Amino acid sequence: MMRTAIIKRRTAETDIVLEINLDGEGAGSRKTSLPFFDHMLDLLARHSLVDLTVTARGDTDVDDHHLVEDIGICMGEAIGNALGAKEWIRRYGTAFIPMDESLCHVSIDLSGRACLVYNVDLEREKVKEFELMQLREFFKALADKGGMTLHMNVIYGKNPHHIAESLFKSFARALAVAISIDSRVKGVLSTKGSL
Repeated sequence: MMRTAIIKRRTAETDIVLEINLDGEGAGSRKTSLPFFDHMLDLLARHSLVDLTVTARGDTDVDDHHLVEDIGICMGEAIGNALGAKEWIRRYGTAFIPMDESLCHVSIDLSGRACLVYNVDLEREKVKEFELMQLREFFKALADKGGMTLHMNVIYGKNPHHIAESLFKSFARALAVAISIDSRVKGVLSTKGSL
């Protein structure tokens, strides 16, 4: 069973091609024209062991928002498509990941119900020119389109770059567990019989 997907999204604001392989090795390339965001996507791929290739451009002369949000939409759709009926997966994943002085916690439920709880106070922070408030838009779009319940919490931290890294690594590790196949799961992990 190949758990892969290719999503193409072209609007008046963005042009994106995103490829994903849930059973990868963390390979691929990320070219979004936003270096810091590319770095975050690199972390996501590497620490989840999901192959991820993203080629994207958008109206970043206006703002980074459209591009970051639309990449989240594409990634959520790709994960959902690659999972199909979500048979045999563990469904839930959680991770606490430190990055120097920062510690973040992420829990995921691939329930089909979209919900984001985002206890991350980076609204006024930037790394170079990248506004870290855009990260919430990425995860909101990803959770909505991917049909996942996603709880993200900064436990503590000072350096905004370290907090962002810890957040993406925590998401990556939680995702790796949630999408992993467990031979003991028969069908889907739900008393309802479907997700």
